[in-house]
Formats: sequence, structure tokens, C-alpha cells
Amino acid sequence: MKKILNYLVPGTSLAAIVFAIAAFSNSHAATQPQSSNINSLNMLESQATPAVQPVDLTAAADKALPSVVHIKYVQNSKIQTVEVQSDPFEDFFNDPFGGFFGRGQRGQGGTQKRQVQTPKRTATGSGVIISQDGYIVTNNHVVDGADELTVTLADNKEYSARIIGADKTTDLALIKIDGRNLPAIEIANSDNVKVGEWVLAIGNPLGLNNTVTAGIISAKARTLGANGVESFIQTDAAINQGNSGGALVNTAGQLIGINAMLYSQTGSNIGYGFAIPTTMMNKVVSDIKQYGTVQRAMIGIQGGDVKNFVDSQKEEGKEVDLGTMEGIYVDKVVEESAAEEAGLEKGDVIIEVDGQKVTKFGDLSGIIAQKRPGDKVTLTFLHNKKKQTKTVTLRNEQGNTQVVKNQDLDVLGADFREITQQQKQQLDIQYGLEVIKVNNGKMKDAGIPRGFIIRQVNDEIITTVDDLQKLVKEVSTSKEPVLIIKGIYPTGKKGYFVVQLSE
Repeated sequence: MKKILNYLVPGTSLAAIVFAIAAFSNSHAATQPQSSNINSLNMLESQATPAVQPVDLTAAADKALPSVVHIKYVQNSKIQTVEVQSDPFEDFFNDPFGGFFGRGQRGQGGTQKRQVQTPKRTATGSGVIISQDGYIVTNNHVVDGADELTVTLADNKEYSARIIGADKTTDLALIKIDGRNLPAIEIANSDNVKVGEWVLAIGNPLGLNNTVTAGIISAKARTLGANGVESFIQTDAAINQGNSGGALVNTAGQLIGINAMLYSQTGSNIGYGFAIPTTMMNKVVSDIKQYGTVQRAMIGIQGGDVKNFVDSQKEEGKEVDLGTMEGIYVDKVVEESAAEEAGLEKGDVIIEVDGQKVTKFGDLSGIIAQKRPGDKVTLTFLHNKKKQTKTVTLRNEQGNTQVVKNQDLDVLGADFREITQQQKQQLDIQYGLEVIKVNNGKMKDAGIPRGFIIRQVNDEIITTVDDLQKLVKEVSTSKEPVLIIKGIYPTGKKGYFVVQLSE
């Protein structure tokens, strides 16, 4: 479970607890009548409003529990090449000629590349079955970097799982197990939930499987700055480490969110939990299944809540009148974006999207997160305190409306292998990928020859084919789909190339 710690004065919480106990004690004392006052108390009781019974959540728990699974994460021990700070004295004794014979510049406060063995790592989290054929939604941070994933159902059946796709920006991941007639959860529209509504958080916190906690929805459309795209449902249902990826359900046992984060003074459940709404989840799952990656639409602005901007200006002694205290203050407009097309400028305030009122940035994020590049939206905004409405076409991060797909090594049109021990000794290097064949593709277009040894791509150390594959996938969907490849020729001469992944 991701944690966001809030360091406040501990006495504040203690005081709140003390006052609550005191209030309960006084109330309890008042319910013990003296015999002389029985008649008057009976009269008061007949006039009092009947006590409201607590909401019954047992049916919701029974319905949703079988759909929530335990996920065990394993990352095996690996040999990794890392940069470490050089020790000039150690370097001198190991190599008194300071790299004079071609062993590389070391010492004098520089860095060295060393191979280290990482320890085996294990962790646990939760997930939610969303289809009878074995698709499970969880958090990206639950499965990111896993070599093995084991899913355990509520009936203790175990399955090996594979990652179908993941999205760091929303912290969601889709995994799959091979099963049939699995207990898939019913999914509700999270836009319909209301603040104050009762909810259950279901997961596997602190190693305690199949745990249910209850609370209410405390707020909607929260942004915390932890992920790239956020519009969290906030709840006071107890959430702890291990709840990540679990279910937030309504009183009908329907899924309304994926638990993702904890906001606490202590790191435990004395605080609030935050769940990713199902409207956002449905879009991410659909995109991963259809395209292999999330098709993220962009308006093309930088900004924040109007109130936060006005408050910051007041702290600087400036008075600002934007014509409203609700909405999204536009601090910057990205060139060739939907916002620029609409004519937005710095200082404008977005107040509606497709007729839906937006009062804070989380509202805007939640709406746009459900859109794809090429979709049209209607923006209503204040320019010099005058309302304007424009319909625009949303674009992707690369500035167009084309489908963005994760590229793999095939796009490079080359074959690779890790360098041999003989090459390491001849070239005095410890890692690298040799280009053993160049066909038609991006590497041929860039002029990279057979025999070239790749050592870094976009300043990331490349030691295995998997390292290169992962980087190509990440960069292919980024704003600038370009690889800067650095390495050496078989002669030892250094070189670099620029590879354009987009057309």
C-alpha cells in the first residue's frame, strides 16, 4: 500500500479521542433514569425520533469477498550494473596508472560501474476479479518488476498469473490467470457514488487475508500528486499495507474503486484511504485489452485549482479577481494542443467540460481520463471573467490523434546478444549488447552497423535484451519517442546514434 505521511502535532489526535470518550460518557450517564423521573422520561421517549438502525453490510461482504484475491509478488535475485562513487585510494592501489592503459578514467571523485547482486524480494497485495475467464485488476505498484506472480482466491485455490498490461500514470495493472467460471465482481459506475455513502474496503492487509473494513466516502475527485493522473475516491474505511489493489465496494457489493493509497500520520490506518474510481479503471482495462497500452487524451494545459492559485497570490500580497473561486486556473498552454486550439490563454479558468461542472483539478482529470485522443469535448472557460465555450479535439502526448502502441524490438529491425567474456576482456568493459544482425528497420535507418555494442540508451545502462525491450516500450508511448544509443565499435571507438521510433 502506498503511504503518504502527514506529520502533524500528535496531541491534536489525542485530544479528539479524549473528547469523543467524554461525550460518550456523558450521554451514557444521561440514559440512567432516577426512579422519581421515570414518568417524565417515558413521555420524552414517546416524543423522540426512533433510532436509526446501522446499515447492514453483511450482504455486500458476502457478495464481494469471493472476487478479491491475494497476490504474492516475487522478484528474483539479479546481477545488475550500477554506478557507484569512486574511492580514489582504492582506485590507486587497484590501478596505480589511473587507467593509462585504456582501463577507463576512475578516481578523483568520479564514478565507477560495478556489478552487484540484488537480493530476492517478495511482497503481497490484493486484486479484484473482473471477468469469469480470469482477468484481474490491481495496482501497478503491486506487480511492477515481478518475475513471478501467484494469485490465491478466497477458496485458497492458487494460480500463476501473467501481466497483460500496466499503466504507471494511473497506477493500474491488468493481470490474467487461467481459470473458468471465476467469481467476477459486479462493477458500478463510480460517478454515481455520493459523499457520506457507506462503503467496504476488502483486501489482504498486514498478511490478514479476506479482511473487510467499513467506512464512508469522505470526498471525491481528490488529487495528491502521487500519480500522473488522479481523481481518487477518499474513504475512512481502514486501509493498511496489503490492501493495495483490493476492492472498494458499495452497500450492494458492487465495485466502485480499486484501493491504492493510504494517507496517515503514522503509516497505519489512522487516516484516509484513496481508491481509483471504476470509471477510470474501465477505460484503462479497455485500452490495455484493445491496444496494449493506455490511449491517454490531453487537453494541453498546466495549472491547478483556482482557490490554491488565489491563496498563493494573497501570500505574496497580491489581490486576484478571476470572476470565480471554483474551477481550473490555466497557468500554461501547451503549443499545438487542444487548449491552444480552443483559444485558452494563461489566466483563463476552465469551469465546465461537456456540460459537467469542474470545481477542482481532480474533476477535470476524472473526465479526461475517460477520453481517447480524437474524442471531441466542449470546454467552457472564463477569459477576462467572460464565459466562452469551444469544442475541441483531444490529442495524445505526441500531439496527434493516432493510436499509440507499445513498440517492441521488432521495430528496431535487428538482433542482439549479450557480449561474451572474451569481448569483456578485449574491450575492458563489463556489460553491453552486441548488434549481431541488422535488417530493415529503425536501426538501419539510423545507420547502426552490425558489431556495434550498445551500452546506454537514453542514459539508462543496458545489460540485457530485456533492458532494451523495456526501454523501447516505455519510450515508444512517450512525448518524445526517440532513442539516444551510446556504445562502442569492435575497435574500442565510442559512438552514438539517434533512433526515431515514430514515423
